[in-house]
Amino acid sequence: MLVLWWALRHSARKFHQDEATPMPDYTIRPLTAAEVQYAVDWAGREGWNPGAHDAECFRTTDPGGFLGGFLDGEMIASVSAVNYDDTFAFLGFYIVRPEFRGSGHGLEIAQHALAHCKGRNMGLDGVVEQQDNYRKSGFTFAYNNYRFAGTKNGMLNRLRNRPMDQITPLISLSDTLKAYDRKLFPAPRDQFLQGWLSAGSHVSNTYTENGQIKGYATLRLCQAGYKIGPLFADSTDIARDLLASILTTIPESHREHDVFVDMPQPNSAAFALADELGLEKVFETARMYSDHAPDIDLSRIYGVTTFELG
Repeated sequence: MLVLWWALRHSARKFHQDEATPMPDYTIRPLTAAEVQYAVDWAGREGWNPGAHDAECFRTTDPGGFLGGFLDGEMIASVSAVNYDDTFAFLGFYIVRPEFRGSGHGLEIAQHALAHCKGRNMGLDGVVEQQDNYRKSGFTFAYNNYRFAGTKNGMLNRLRNRPMDQITPLISLSDTLKAYDRKLFPAPRDQFLQGWLSAGSHVSNTYTENGQIKGYATLRLCQAGYKIGPLFADSTDIARDLLASILTTIPESHREHDVFVDMPQPNSAAFALADELGLEKVFETARMYSDHAPDIDLSRIYGVTTFELG
């Protein structure tokens, strides 16, 4: 999750102090595929619990949007500024290695990220207690997202005998799915979805009724346990059915592993479902935008796709 306020506040002070001091060779450039994996690994050490295939799925969305800061050839900072189209972008993966924080390098890479997204409405999921600092950086609060945690067996015990007749595996990106997803995300994301649905450890199911998609969900293996996202559904019953179908794909040997779902607070039905399933609230972010909150139907978002890319 992007901590842009830290870069703009702390790094700016140090940056100005060092203006007259010769700086080592610090360059900023797009990351290679292998270097994006370094950033994902750093995110894991920060406790963000990335997925096993996040690096490859994220980078294909906008290869030029994953930036690294290199000091004398060594990577010390990262940030993602993913442009989905000409109107919308999402910020994340802001990480400066601990020993280089406060050096001015964070400010510089943050400025490059903002320049990459110039002219677009930018979204981010950030630490809630820093909302005032995000506002100072030009972002407006939209709503909170909450991460809920449970286990496979814990949830399935409360989802017994859910119907499966209208649920099928989702292994490719159809025009119908593109159209459904577009109503629930601020921009077309065909490239992202192509990789997300086909990634090796991801399992996706769709719910159809009379030939029409009424919801879909993806389960992904993470460093610790699993995350479910997106979990899009036209009703709570459909969300229950999708959850039941996708949880059954987790190996029985992982039945007590944590399973996480990130839910937007405006969807009261999603929060009621979390309570029904006995899920525990473990984390919270502030969804903020640089311009305006996009017109998407949050009442059908039972699980955010990913805090890193929206």
